[in-house]
Amino acid sequence: MAKNLFKKEYLCIVEGKLDEKSGILDFPIGRKPGSIIERYVSTSGQPSKTIYEVVKEFQDYTLVKCLLETGRTHQIRVHFSHIGHPLLGDTLYGKPSNLISRQALHSYQISFVHPITKKEQFFTCPLPNDMKNIIKE
Repeated sequence: MAKNLFKKEYLCIVEGKLDEKSGILDFPIGRKPGSIIERYVSTSGQPSKTIYEVVKEFQDYTLVKCLLETGRTHQIRVHFSHIGHPLLGDTLYGKPSNLISRQALHSYQISFVHPITKKEQFFTCPLPNDMKNIIKE
């Protein structure tokens, strides 16, 4: 990922509406003291960048596309929680939701340059039903 040869794109549903409809969340992430699981934004953390774009807004939540420039543990979850818009259903960085029984995060596309053919490869995975049901109108 550091050489920009492998790209991971995600769709997530965050609580509320974002003020900026696209941008870069550039906050260093470190391990939360006393926890082996939880991460947090910390000046002593590793550089972490999430490029995002609003796909669609709803009354109480927003569908967002994210491209990771770095690949830190829980990066998307930590970044959106840090700006006050945790992922729907994220019990570690936000709160439970009656709309979904897990965090509303889905890796929908990866791409990379094949090491032998040197051609870019794309693999996509459709949005799971639990997330589709939240955003259908």
